[in-house]
Amino acid sequence: MTAPVFVVDPAVARSAAPGDSIVLDGPEGRHAVRVRRLRTGERVDVTDGCGTRCQTEVVEVTRDALSLRVLRRSVEPAPQPSLVVVQALIKGDPADEAVRVMTEVGVDVIVPWAAARSVVKWDAERAVAARRRWSDVAREASKQSRRSRFPEIAELADTAAVVDRLRTAELGVVLDGSAERGLGEVGVPAEGRIVVVVGPEGGLTEEESAAFDAAGARRARMGPTVLRAATAGAVAAAVVLSKTPRWAGITRSASPPEL
Repeated sequence: MTAPVFVVDPAVARSAAPGDSIVLDGPEGRHAVRVRRLRTGERVDVTDGCGTRCQTEVVEVTRDALSLRVLRRSVEPAPQPSLVVVQALIKGDPADEAVRVMTEVGVDVIVPWAAARSVVKWDAERAVAARRRWSDVAREASKQSRRSRFPEIAELADTAAVVDRLRTAELGVVLDGSAERGLGEVGVPAEGRIVVVVGPEGGLTEEESAAFDAAGARRARMGPTVLRAATAGAVAAAVVLSKTPRWAGITRSASPPEL
């Protein structure tokens, strides 16, 4: 079984060396002690969420904290190609689930998009709160899935901003159930940025479709069935990543460099 992952201050993770001590306290420490019930001698990984990971061993357990001894520190390079999913706004729990599963699959950037036919709308205040919630969901999903690099939750995008992302990407794909080509048939680059757009339940408007086509995006369908907006992003991410070096020939020996 892989070691559980907890988050520490970036300065702590980046300065740690084998033999150093790290104190895991606060909410992370309480969770480790009271929920995970970790004990002396068990292995724990701590990360800054930006690629630095310290493999540690528990040397002391107190009421709300763990004392850890650093065994190894490594830095995971930014993955190539990077994967951005533009997610049209959806309501409540399905939105959280979409962010959670996309994080677990390995999406690098999740962009909330105010599509014309999105049922839910974010004003300025709601956008700040919702983005914070998506970030919290992504953080917890990253820990559960043992990620060293947590996904970025971008600011709310309008259609013009999505067009800019598509225009500058090495590959831009818009999911479209009526497209002739399946997503699995689309060739993907080994490096650079891939952008996948997931539209709202009501579909894209003619104006949005035209703008994305003009930006050079390819249209692709997921398969013979229609997926909900809340699940399409994660499934599309899995299909795309399975065609990249990131998922090809994965072995446990392919570990990041030790520092």
